[in-house]
Amino acid sequence: MAVSGVLRTNAGLRSVRADSDPGRGEAAQVDARAGAGAGGADGASGRDEAAATAPTVAAGRAARDLGLRRAEFEIAVHLGLIEVVTARDGGRPRVPEEEIARLRKVPGFPGGMAERVRTVGTAEGAALLGIAPARFTRLARAGCFCPVTFYLNRYRAVVWLYLADELSAFAAREPELLGGRAPVEMRALLESGVDRRPRNWRSQRIDRLVSRSRDPWARAAVQASALDPVQLAEVVDDPYERAYLARVRPEPVFGRPASPAAREAMAELLPADDPDEILWRRVGLTLELDRAREDRPAPAPGGDVAAHATSVRGRAGAARSVGGGAGGAAAGAAAGVAAGAGRADSASPVVPVPHRATACVEASRVAAAGPPAGAPGPAGCAPGLPRGRGLLARLGWRGRGGRAG
Repeated sequence: MAVSGVLRTNAGLRSVRADSDPGRGEAAQVDARAGAGAGGADGASGRDEAAATAPTVAAGRAARDLGLRRAEFEIAVHLGLIEVVTARDGGRPRVPEEEIARLRKVPGFPGGMAERVRTVGTAEGAALLGIAPARFTRLARAGCFCPVTFYLNRYRAVVWLYLADELSAFAAREPELLGGRAPVEMRALLESGVDRRPRNWRSQRIDRLVSRSRDPWARAAVQASALDPVQLAEVVDDPYERAYLARVRPEPVFGRPASPAAREAMAELLPADDPDEILWRRVGLTLELDRAREDRPAPAPGGDVAAHATSVRGRAGAARSVGGGAGGAAAGAAAGVAAGAGRADSASPVVPVPHRATACVEASRVAAAGPPAGAPGPAGCAPGLPRGRGLLARLGWRGRGGRAG
């Protein structure tokens, strides 16, 4: 699929998805308090410095003060209900004391927060919707609602968990899908073996981490986490930049899983596995990397940052020139478009519902045509979309005739 097609497809998906995200309002409030906005690199730097001087507490103590279990606290942070701060050079997030004081004053504390992050598995979710567990699983595989987290059972199989609030909203929005025969398109899709749950979980996770991260290198690191080492090396050819991306990648609030089986499951679920999803993540990483390099260069051994930055800019400029000036200009325009819209919205579960009974079918069809993540730019064929070979060359994308460019 062409890059412009990917961008246009996902722009339409975002416009539909904006009306169906139950956590969008809370995440928007968090972004507003943090001063998030397109092109706000200087403001973000000031916020980070101010947050570094403000008193903070570790996640474990914050969870106890808020009356939440560790899993509930992690989901609340993931949904943007609890604001956290992270040092520029990475490390585990911490919670400002003033944020804890604010949340303790919210009406309904402490039970209100726990209810908003309550999760259910297949059996409990099916009972909540009043349907059989088998039908619940089919709806989840079709992408009608998105898992928010998972755990491994005693057989080391992935067990998906869903937000109870999101399932209730789906039942009120799409009652036709809870009974009777499923649409023909959905049945055909499921018979082909499609399962959107890993991809939708991955997309939601990446989008929320990007919207929560203030540092441009951290946002680039989140995008890089969806690519395997070979794909990443094709997009980021500088080994020092790859090492820096690994260092500043946002950490879970309680650190990475201690269990080897859990770490192995996470390593299998994180990388994108469909060609169009891989392309979309490469596009996102390229645009975020441009913004990160403009903010500051990645540190290099020996402290010769200026020489290293000059070398990186020289390689990036040479890549932009591949395919002619038009391709490079289009790539620059695409970066501008994404800078204005790529961080404006928090991520949301991939539950596009354009029309009644065919909602999930349309969601799966759009997901098959383009990546599930939010897309910059309008849905139409707007100016500034990346065209030509310049951006593809910088992505290191392999076409029919070999590497682009």
